[in-house]
Amino acid sequence: MEFGFTAEDEAFRLEARGWLARHVEGEQDRRTWERTLGKAGWIGLGWGAGGYGNRTATLTQQVVWAEEYARSGAPSRSGHIGENLLAPTLLAQGSEEQKARFLPPIAVGEELWCQGYSEPGAGSDLAGVRTKAERASDGTYRITGQKIWTSLAHEADWCFVLARTEAESRRHHGLSFLLVAMDQPGRVEVRPIRQLTGTSDFNEVFFDGAHARAEHVVGGEGAGWKVAMSLLGFERGVSTLAQQIGFAGELGRVVEAAVRSGAVRDPVVRERLVRQWAELRVMRWNALRTLGGSAGAGGAGAPSVSKLLWGGWHQRLGELAMQVRGAGASVGPREWAPSSPYELDALQHLFLFSRADTIYGGSDQVQRTIIAERVLGLPREPKGVV
Repeated sequence: MEFGFTAEDEAFRLEARGWLARHVEGEQDRRTWERTLGKAGWIGLGWGAGGYGNRTATLTQQVVWAEEYARSGAPSRSGHIGENLLAPTLLAQGSEEQKARFLPPIAVGEELWCQGYSEPGAGSDLAGVRTKAERASDGTYRITGQKIWTSLAHEADWCFVLARTEAESRRHHGLSFLLVAMDQPGRVEVRPIRQLTGTSDFNEVFFDGAHARAEHVVGGEGAGWKVAMSLLGFERGVSTLAQQIGFAGELGRVVEAAVRSGAVRDPVVRERLVRQWAELRVMRWNALRTLGGSAGAGGAGAPSVSKLLWGGWHQRLGELAMQVRGAGASVGPREWAPSSPYELDALQHLFLFSRADTIYGGSDQVQRTIIAERVLGLPREPKGVV
């Protein structure tokens, strides 16, 4: 494998690092931050020279930007779903009209997106979606149903929705991929889901006759499953490397906690810390190999391997964070009193949030099934077997 950074890449790194140093400052409104990024041309680096308002960058430069962004302490992105999921899907599957309508507002940070896939009873089993989209007499679609675990729905202007447009269809047949405006009072309702951490990063979304225009069906009616699978292939690309920069920072904080508590003197704890470090390095090289297109590194199984690696790793790191803290891990950062409500520190938040890592974005069981059936060619598991 050959994956290195050229002199041009390092010059690009200095430019990115300098810009971030000048613009990242404390708490910032995330929508304003998206506009700041867009105005400077930092959104859509991987879209290619399509004339949609974004600068172009090579694959290695995209990696450089993702890593420098993660190191800078910049705000978490509210535009990444539009930039990294919808935009590549439109570039691959969308019409010229759809690209011209939706890509420029994403590139300048003006329109934010969320993903309407999972439903109650159809999370990991995406083909079981029941949300319906019926064609009305005026040619538009009327969408009725519920989506759940919808990240950033409370901030989004638009949602790409996988819905059933063919009555009585089953599984992956009869599905369509629709672009739906969220600003439809009385027709689209967003309800935050309160998590163990006390935050609400996910939402339920209810569609009650929400409108979608016929020209906003990506790939044509009935092609929803193909488009949805195409999108999932973009979900774990360059951003995986930026995610690993964040992971490295969390691991560093766990090591510091182990030193402070004295847990680092335990040989079992030391072995676990070293293993976490080594596995993080393996994840980095696997991601670079996949992005570099090494023989056998891509294909249907690459995203599933990536998800299995980081989901389990991050969950084990959260458990280790609590182990090195000892009994103090169960107490908030301030001494508890009725006038001082319990609060989570960063490592407690890491532990609680990471409990979901092996479930959301495709559970471990589903990822292993994909690898077994689509990559290894093993027989499908008989339906109905418990």
